Amino acid sequence: MPPAPKVRGVRTAQKRRGAFATKQRERKAFTLPELRGTSLRSGRAIVPRLRDEGGFTLPKLRERNRAFTLLELLVVVGIIALLMVLVAPAFTTLKSAGDVTNAANTIKGVLEQARNYAMANNTYTWVGFYEEDGSKPSASPTATPGTGRLVMAAVASKDGTNIYGSNTGIIDPTKLSQIGKLVKIDNVHLALFAVGSGTGDTFDTRPALQFDPTAGYNYSRFGELNGAIPNTAPYTTPYNFQYPVGNPTPAAQYTFTKLIQCNPLGEVRVNGNSYQVRVVVEIGLVQTHANQVPTPISGAGTSTAAYSGNVVALQITGFGGNVKIYRR
Repeated sequence: MPPAPKVRGVRTAQKRRGAFATKQRERKAFTLPELRGTSLRSGRAIVPRLRDEGGFTLPKLRERNRAFTLLELLVVVGIIALLMVLVAPAFTTLKSAGDVTNAANTIKGVLEQARNYAMANNTYTWVGFYEEDGSKPSASPTATPGTGRLVMAAVASKDGTNIYGSNTGIIDPTKLSQIGKLVKIDNVHLALFAVGSGTGDTFDTRPALQFDPTAGYNYSRFGELNGAIPNTAPYTTPYNFQYPVGNPTPAAQYTFTKLIQCNPLGEVRVNGNSYQVRVVVEIGLVQTHANQVPTPISGAGTSTAAYSGNVVALQITGFGGNVKIYRR
């Protein structure tokens, strides 16, 4: 039998693959000086892959890959602490501004709810204001008059009348129904402010209040609820109601003697029918810390007090029932 012919093509291919592999291994073994050159074709620097390949090592790059030192960490912590000290007062001021604004919006919501209920149900509603000592537990079992916590309740006549008729005194609690829940707002005080000039739309230029020969501006606003005449507003009312209401009459936790009344037409009166409808009725608010009220810069203890900083005046129109908040 003749010998098998030699397959030169297979051996030649094997030799070529071996030579190619050798060249590839040689090309992998490079050094940093060679990398500093540029590609002749592209003119751009050759960027090595960040790993060991052949003779290429990265000892210095490995040394730089380490954690912060203790000194560096202490410097960073110190800078953060300094920034917090500088920024904290700003955050405190913003929080206080938000608190008193939230209080004004809560009062606005209660007033609008009572007025809408009166018009929708063709009846009378009342919103009572009471300020108690904010440093003590609330109404246990009865409230303690003071400053620092505003309490509000809204009630409605069951039969559509004003209940009291032409009489005065307590509005019969068995003829009333509760509107919503009892509302309590901490760290706020109802204050009497110097009246706005009526020339603009800011706190100092807000609409002026109606002046009466007997009580001045105090038939048109709420503030210093537990003060003495003439530095309280409104003056004593011939009408009041208790909380809670119901039939049979429950034990009273609060007796509200400072009221806003809404009739079926949506008209807003201070206290009741013994007061005329005012163009605007004002409720003044200042921020407190528990029962600690800020000292006015002028007019302390009077109905013309002026406060610096964060104050709010909420006004509701007598005929339209529109509520607007003025801040400074």
